Amino acid sequence: MQGRHFRISLLLLAAGSCAGPVAHAQTWPAKSLRFVSPYAPGGGTDILARVLAQKIGENLGVNVVVENRSGGGGLIGTDLVAKAPPDGNTLMLGTPSPITVAPFLHKKMPYDPLRDLTPVTIITLVPAVVTVLPSLPAKTVKELLALARAKPGAMTFSSSGNGGTAHLAGLMLQTMAGLEMTHVPYRGTGPALTAVMSGEVTFTAGNILSALPMVKSGRLRAMAVTSEKRSPVLPDVPAVAETLPGYAAGPFYGVLGPGGMSVDLTARIRNELVKIIHSSDMKSRLAAEGGEAYGSTPEEFAALLRAETARWGKVIKAAKIQPE
Repeated sequence: MQGRHFRISLLLLAAGSCAGPVAHAQTWPAKSLRFVSPYAPGGGTDILARVLAQKIGENLGVNVVVENRSGGGGLIGTDLVAKAPPDGNTLMLGTPSPITVAPFLHKKMPYDPLRDLTPVTIITLVPAVVTVLPSLPAKTVKELLALARAKPGAMTFSSSGNGGTAHLAGLMLQTMAGLEMTHVPYRGTGPALTAVMSGEVTFTAGNILSALPMVKSGRLRAMAVTSEKRSPVLPDVPAVAETLPGYAAGPFYGVLGPGGMSVDLTARIRNELVKIIHSSDMKSRLAAEGGEAYGSTPEEFAALLRAETARWGKVIKAAKIQPE
């Protein structure tokens, strides 16, 4: 592996211990588990959350309820989990925005991502894909940047909210290319994609899990992927890095619980999730949608969160974005 995946692999291998405080004795699983998706229905996080919830329910013989708590770029749903009892019966599917990015966008956070959440395991790492209307005159990243350069500030891009994958991908695009574009946040990846299809905005860089169906149906055109290399799912679609060397932006998906979950409980939940992640049908599903099955240890996930927090902090600082 090379580039970002190589760096992540090194982090996973070199991760140190990050065990949280031991909670009181717990009975897990309960008859009903709550699985929080901190974004609106229809986006990549919601799609994957529902697949995982179904598999967890089938494997454990319990009822798993997916609860969409969107808003604040994922902060509302993440805060719900951070303040839940550390008994393992409330979990979430986490992404970079409310965990590794939000601390640099908000003056006051309702939770401390590295203290108030317990990393369980990384599910997958996937690229985002820059999508536009098929009728857009620009056919390449180079032509898209030329359009943006011709009318500073006129080109718009949508995202699932401030600090979301598409926001950061667009931010990195404009800072690396030295452009001025206008960010338009929405409440979720689904609405951000719809905004492109309706012509409200020029493009988005949504995760491939949710963008792929629109691309395959012809409603959107995939212009480039945000990984350092092309995706096997879209082999004819170039990487942004082919135009802007060094460009890389893509989300992780991982399961987290409230802070304070015991080491034993966290390990048990992780082991159940690994069975699901590495099942043949789940691996095939993730591969078909551009993802690679991981199933990291909690310590490895914690190391990735620390590294990604430092990386995006530098990007946001370079863009001179002030916390609100």
